[in-house]
Amino acid sequence: MAAATLYNDLNSNRSLRLQTLVRLRWLAVGGQSLAVIVTALWLQFPLPIVPCSVLIACLALLNVFLTLRFPPTQRLTPPAAFSLLGLDLAQLTALLFITGGLANPFAPLLCVPVIISSASQPKPQSIVLAGLAVVGVTALAFSPFPLPWYPGTVLLMPRVLTAGIWFAIVSMTAFAAFYTYRVSLEASELSEALTATELVLQREKHLSQLDGLAAAAAHELGTPLATISVVAKEMERELGDDPRFGEDVHLLRSQSERCRDILRRLTTLSSESEEHMRLLPLSSLIEEVMAPHREFGIEIELKEQGDRASEPVGLRNAGILYGLGNLLENAIDYARKKVTVTTEHTAERVRVTIEDDGDGFSPDILARIGEPYVTRRQKDDSAGGLGLGLFIAKTLLERSGARLRFENGGPKHPGARVSVEWPRVLMDTKLAK
Repeated sequence: MAAATLYNDLNSNRSLRLQTLVRLRWLAVGGQSLAVIVTALWLQFPLPIVPCSVLIACLALLNVFLTLRFPPTQRLTPPAAFSLLGLDLAQLTALLFITGGLANPFAPLLCVPVIISSASQPKPQSIVLAGLAVVGVTALAFSPFPLPWYPGTVLLMPRVLTAGIWFAIVSMTAFAAFYTYRVSLEASELSEALTATELVLQREKHLSQLDGLAAAAAHELGTPLATISVVAKEMERELGDDPRFGEDVHLLRSQSERCRDILRRLTTLSSESEEHMRLLPLSSLIEEVMAPHREFGIEIELKEQGDRASEPVGLRNAGILYGLGNLLENAIDYARKKVTVTTEHTAERVRVTIEDDGDGFSPDILARIGEPYVTRRQKDDSAGGLGLGLFIAKTLLERSGARLRFENGGPKHPGARVSVEWPRVLMDTKLAK
């Protein structure tokens, strides 16, 4: 459920901050003002200064209004961002229209609002804004205003060149918008997926720490419960034969002793299992991974290629346990009858291989494994959630120093195969020291 919420919020989280847009607008105001000043005063080209100044002033006044009206941290909703970017596009189109249209060398700047929208807004708004940009570029192609040029010289653009510039600007806008959208979307997906990974790891660590918390609770509750037990004994000695209170006192005494026995067992369990929970041999780690998955009707076979006497003994790692468990669960989901887990350890490395007898990975999915939100093994497979599980498992295992390899078994041994390999020094506390 949490993963689904993360995925559904991807587009909503790609919001644009008002201050970012205001700063970009001030940059546009400065650039447009500089261009008008240089063209009119330095180059002394004939330029409609008043209309240009009015258009630039409108953009500046709108910026001032937004700065005074809203706080800098204001996040724009998609309709509001679309409206402001649409105004920017209209203002720039009008400015270019009266200064030569497509002959103006600044005409390609029409793609800027579309790129900003593609990086921060949902796809529908970006597509509509791109359509408006195409309309604006087309209008510039029919501008009746000549490009400001040396006095007495009229610069005429051939129709073929105008058509070429139109096509170039439209193509650049489409390509830049698509590229920006994809990069932004992938970055958002990766950020959300990594957030989900951190949540999973925190949960696993929390579960691992419950044993210590139980011991701490037993220790803290021991003293007040001992006091209650002493008082209950005194009350039993004084009121044990009283027909009114005797039965209640006996019950209080027996229940206080029962509570002490429960706390004693919790403390004993924690002290006996603390070392086991802290240090795990490779065989115990694999058994802990496999245990929850033995009741699903799929045979799980363990092959140990190595002597247990020389197996690595490492610190308990919640990320490794979750990662291997997720890979095993994925294999069981797609297996026909059997999943094989093979462990191998040498003086240099430790490897765990998980194989199933299913259909394996399709080639297109195999090439994308490790990306968030890859949801299926096969194109026609309707199973699977949001595809975050495999990404989380891969990320957690790689954080532990492992290298993962995903492949298919081949014609004679169909099915998927996942190999997880660590340098032994990362899995053996004796070597780590």
